Amino acid sequence: MYFTDPYCAWQKGTNENSNGLLREYYPKGMDLSKTNNTELKEKLDLLNNRPRKCINYKTPNELINEYINQCCT
Repeated sequence: MYFTDPYCAWQKGTNENSNGLLREYYPKGMDLSKTNNTELKEKLDLLNNRPRKCINYKTPNELINEYINQCCT
């Protein structure tokens, strides 16, 4: 487990990148209580099916499916 220093965004690049991707759909200061579960699920599906450089241009869904197939079959 790795703990970053407070206010050191450069130590947690993947997390900061994911926050930036979320901001495409939910701008800073937006009232998130006005979103519904269907809309949220659509946005999560878009993000989880987006290729990421940090995982060799695979999508998070591909990676989790590979893991499930390896460990559970």
